[in-house]
Amino acid sequence: MSALSRPRGAMLVALRALALGLSALAGIGAFVLFLQFGQTDGLQVVDILRAVLILISTLWLAWGAAQALIGLTSRPEPPRLDPEAPIRGRTAVLVPVYNEDPVATFSRVAAMDASLAATRDPAEIHFAILSDSRNEEIAARETRIFAHLVEERNGVGRFFYRRRINNVGKKAGNIEDFITRSGAAYDYALILDADSLMEGETILQMIRRIEAEPRLGLLQTLPKVIRARSRFARAMQFSASFFSPVFARGLAMMQGETGPFWGHNAIVRTRAFAESCGLPALRGEPPFGGHVMSHDYVEAALLARKGWTVRLDDDLGGSFEEGPENMVDHAKRDRRWCQGNLQHARIIGAPGLKGWSRFVFAQGIMAYIAPLFWLGFLAASISAPLFVPPPDYFPEPYWPFPYFPPSEASKAIGLAIGIFGLLLVPKLLIAARAALQGEARGFGGAAMGFASTLAELAFSSLTAPVLLAFATRSVFQVLLGRDGGWPTNNRGDGRMSASEGFAASWWIVATGLSGLALTYLFAPGLLLWLLPVGLPMIAAPWLISWSSQPSRSDLMQVPSELERPAVVALHDQIFTRWENAFPAIEPPQPAPPAAMGRSPAHA
Repeated sequence: MSALSRPRGAMLVALRALALGLSALAGIGAFVLFLQFGQTDGLQVVDILRAVLILISTLWLAWGAAQALIGLTSRPEPPRLDPEAPIRGRTAVLVPVYNEDPVATFSRVAAMDASLAATRDPAEIHFAILSDSRNEEIAARETRIFAHLVEERNGVGRFFYRRRINNVGKKAGNIEDFITRSGAAYDYALILDADSLMEGETILQMIRRIEAEPRLGLLQTLPKVIRARSRFARAMQFSASFFSPVFARGLAMMQGETGPFWGHNAIVRTRAFAESCGLPALRGEPPFGGHVMSHDYVEAALLARKGWTVRLDDDLGGSFEEGPENMVDHAKRDRRWCQGNLQHARIIGAPGLKGWSRFVFAQGIMAYIAPLFWLGFLAASISAPLFVPPPDYFPEPYWPFPYFPPSEASKAIGLAIGIFGLLLVPKLLIAARAALQGEARGFGGAAMGFASTLAELAFSSLTAPVLLAFATRSVFQVLLGRDGGWPTNNRGDGRMSASEGFAASWWIVATGLSGLALTYLFAPGLLLWLLPVGLPMIAAPWLISWSSQPSRSDLMQVPSELERPAVVALHDQIFTRWENAFPAIEPPQPAPPAAMGRSPAHA
């Protein structure tokens, strides 16, 4: 996407102001409507508190809806460059690994190398596998399979492997170690995750784009989730393929040249990264001190501070990743992201950052504390009857007829519809546009696209209370000073039994039961309204187990299932062959957080 396709200067400011203005309008409207509803029995302090909480929550929801609206009304444009121009610079593809299955990870490297070879482009591209594995058995297996990779792909001089003795700084420190030691040998570095997979043509396109724009310091793609098997994973996969491109387009338009970095499936200019992105350890103990966990947002902000362009090119395809197969694994990963985003409260005031970078940090923090506002609103609503005086049906002395205040139920219903609309309408509009413009063909057709959208909305509505409970617990854990560490990702089958689900969520069940019981005692009129929240929490163990089982439905199909991408097919072939040659070993148990250490200051 060329810079010409993005708003700049006054236009960019106007676009951001429009999005903020629409969000503020929705939030203020909800605030006023709720105050009017609360005036029925006399305005109390608790009513004002609830109105403020719903104002903040509605602002957050409306911001997401505004982002979708911008994405729906704009289209990505490819950059103006010669697609056949020879690539002059050298590129290193960086693959950080941490106690991963080397057969799966290294076979992805082989597939990407084969995909690049199929293009017959003479660009000089090397692969560097950067191991932080602490498990000695896995580390030994890495060296054996790396030797097999080099032999099979004739990769001497193009493939490199090193294992760090001390994994200070986790992934950020791993990348920094490579940039410090070897970065000067390369013009660009394509940063991947262990589960990343990219088409060779996409890699070449990314190199050409960053080479064509000297001030482009980082170019981020939008990865699509692939190979989802469970009901939960397939819902996430569908959302990432069907809805995320529109939201990403809106984000790209609003961020302009101060774009995002999500830590993987992105290419950086090594000189820009080296001169801008050194991350010192934060003072104090984790979770707010120690090494920077959500380093990607910080690195994007530091690049922008130095005047480099950071851009999301949402038109690029051929960029893939895999996701967690169940809600518990998702919650574990989200726990790490929660700690990293809340840690940004220590960084948001750093000198020299661009205003938009500070706003992005605030957004990241808000993404995790938003459930606290909803929780506060629910708690205040349940306890409100304790603070409201009984109604006075005879306010006028000697007046023989009782006075019944006018019902404000219509305002409450309108408010509820408006809030749910902010969640539902953008997705329905995306489905409508996909049907009208033919984009739904890759998802089984227009009818299947709408059916899948409705299924995803129902599924996300059912699982949202459980996921919000996990997210709320994560926030409280961080605020109470508990370090979540950096647990190993579980990339296995992911199926969970109901007993395993109960072991992970018994406290959610207890919270749901307590919440509904308190509602029945103190605010019985709210009971029906809170059942969609309380019942999924009570059913959390069964939801976790059910959603982790393999999906056999035709709903929520994605293009990669209907027509397998070439690099995915290559990886499937190589992985199957290597899996037979190198029998699997038992996955390691992650080390406890206290044993994972903290990062000292980096240059």
